[in-house]
Amino acid sequence: MSQILVDTSNEFLADDGLSVSDIEQTLESMMSHKIDFAEMFFQSSRHESWVLEDGIVKDASFSSDKGVGIRALNGDKTGFSYSEEIALPALRQAAAASKSIALAGASASVKLSPVTGQTVRYSDNDPLMSLTEAEKLSLLHKLDQLARQQDPNVREVIASISGVFEKVMVCATDGTFACDIRPLVRANVTVIIDRNGKTERGSSGAGGRDSYQILTDDLLKQLAKDAVHQANVNLQAIDAPAGQMPVVLGSGWPAVLLHEAIGHGLEGDFNRKGSSAFSNRIGQRVASPLCTIVDDGTIQGRRGSLTIDDEGTPTQSTTLIENGILTGYMHDKKNSQLMGQKSTGNGRRESYSCLPMPRMTNTYMLAGESDKEDIIKSVKNGLYAPNFGGGQVDITSGKFVFSTSEAYLIEDGKITAPVKGATLIGNGPDVLTKVSMVGNDMALDRGVGICGKAGQSVPVGVGQPTLKVDQLTVGGTN
Repeated sequence: MSQILVDTSNEFLADDGLSVSDIEQTLESMMSHKIDFAEMFFQSSRHESWVLEDGIVKDASFSSDKGVGIRALNGDKTGFSYSEEIALPALRQAAAASKSIALAGASASVKLSPVTGQTVRYSDNDPLMSLTEAEKLSLLHKLDQLARQQDPNVREVIASISGVFEKVMVCATDGTFACDIRPLVRANVTVIIDRNGKTERGSSGAGGRDSYQILTDDLLKQLAKDAVHQANVNLQAIDAPAGQMPVVLGSGWPAVLLHEAIGHGLEGDFNRKGSSAFSNRIGQRVASPLCTIVDDGTIQGRRGSLTIDDEGTPTQSTTLIENGILTGYMHDKKNSQLMGQKSTGNGRRESYSCLPMPRMTNTYMLAGESDKEDIIKSVKNGLYAPNFGGGQVDITSGKFVFSTSEAYLIEDGKITAPVKGATLIGNGPDVLTKVSMVGNDMALDRGVGICGKAGQSVPVGVGQPTLKVDQLTVGGTN
């Protein structure tokens, strides 16, 4: 595939009347104020979304945005400003505001070096231009029809698609001059089913860094099937039991629990400040020897993947926990420098108006050796949770609460009745030590993850094989 420095630089240089020399000189002026590091993050993005409800387009939106964020670092102090105007006067004004954290000093030269040869993790196709409006609406109607075909009791269908096309350019005093073109699409379907006076809903979605062409007929059919299945399971569900019991987590999306309960605690800023349950524990056993967890931003076309992070650092696969031993954290430039480490390519931000911070990309547990059937058979009385809703976690203590959107009883080694109202309550580091079986069926989610941190949201991916936790507190209604 092509190198990173595609046509993106023209989006911000030639088109806005800037030159590389202009940027170098502005960065040099910032370095004259005894700061350690300065950068400019340029971003241009276009977003669209379409929503079909009851066969009618209920919402259609389009937005575009363009601007630059300018950051200066002096030790652990940060100066930041941004401008919605990309022009030399605005650039200089924002730079002057950012460097106010330090005193004047000697000038320093800056020479930008374009990053080339980095493997690109996705196409540079513009999703918004990949289909006509009529074709986009046809996708929505197809989702609606496919869902209704699954079950005559489907009362309502809400189908949606969204697309993003983003260009970024990062210029920094360490010589970084990197560009990226980032497509992103997503489709979702929610159904409401009425049967015998009871009403339940089910949802499903998928997406990735590509054009709308990845939303094939087969994928749309599977999404409709899964949404209807979830609603029907919930219609049959009995009240969930409560208490401590073995819990089997399904493969794929259930790793959202891993993401929240463990992943955030392994981000560099929390560990630099000593506020994570994993702080100062490198080299220590924090999980069962069966657990190896990685964060990998290099997987082709995945929702959480990036060719470069939002500081211009190429992404990588970072092993966080290996055979139960904590081996590393996820870092951006600021926290890695303060901790004497190297950036792992995990510096991410929602937009040019936000500061970067350590964030996950695609976080998953590697496959083990057990068959899923054997894992289920090993449980006499417990819970099987193949799908999750939302949850909350306390980074400092590691305590979490997660709700299941689909769950079943396990009785005498067999999956039996579906249950509703089941929540999983525990402590992230503690749960990892109680993993006794790890499946050979590792799967990534379908591309729907959105991660929130400090008021910023970014797309992410999660994954895991089927795994057994020997004891976990289940909050239920029974």
